[in-house]
Amino acid sequence: MRTWFGRSVAAVKKTGDTPGSLQRPGRMGRNAGVSPGFFRASLAAVGVLLSISAASGQNRLSPNNLAPFVPSPEPVVERMLEAADLKPGETVYDLGCGDGRILFVAAQKFGARAVGVELSAKLVKQTADKALALGLQNQIRVIEGNLLEVDVRPADVVTLYLQRLSNEKLKPILRKELKPGSRVVSHDYEIMGWKPFRVDKVMVYQRAHTIYVYRMPPVE
Repeated sequence: MRTWFGRSVAAVKKTGDTPGSLQRPGRMGRNAGVSPGFFRASLAAVGVLLSISAASGQNRLSPNNLAPFVPSPEPVVERMLEAADLKPGETVYDLGCGDGRILFVAAQKFGARAVGVELSAKLVKQTADKALALGLQNQIRVIEGNLLEVDVRPADVVTLYLQRLSNEKLKPILRKELKPGSRVVSHDYEIMGWKPFRVDKVMVYQRAHTIYVYRMPPVE
């Protein structure tokens, strides 16, 4: 397997992930006073409640999860990289890369190297496998871990689709580690206290998306 910077395209694990049974009730007698229809409706209601509870637990953000996975539409991804003036041979870091769509557009359409950081082991594996299948193992690398703990000093461009509070946590890291002239691109959520040098609006699926671009060192 070819490697990029001496490392395999397979997912690089930085931190680990952390992970009831419902017994079938016995049959009720014919003379129990409860109709079978009522019994089936009760079971259905219990199932709905359990589904809602499970979904709520999955969507609740852990301390390391700075935003839910909401993929950026493809036209927004392309505009983000265009707005950042991403050039061939440059390196883009997507912090919270989800299914890796920014990485693939950066590699295939802009000729850039791309590093993604993602907490979900499933999404990390999915992205790494796709990169290998497309022959992009020399351009794309995926790190499984907390984006607040990743060294972003090699980045020429950093892309974000987080939340304002998450961006606030990243500010001191970006200010300290990014080299002069590197760009930070944030989808929909501005970095409070920093003045963007470019703001683009993109209308996709009848919704307006805002792209904020910052050049390092930031103007405050």
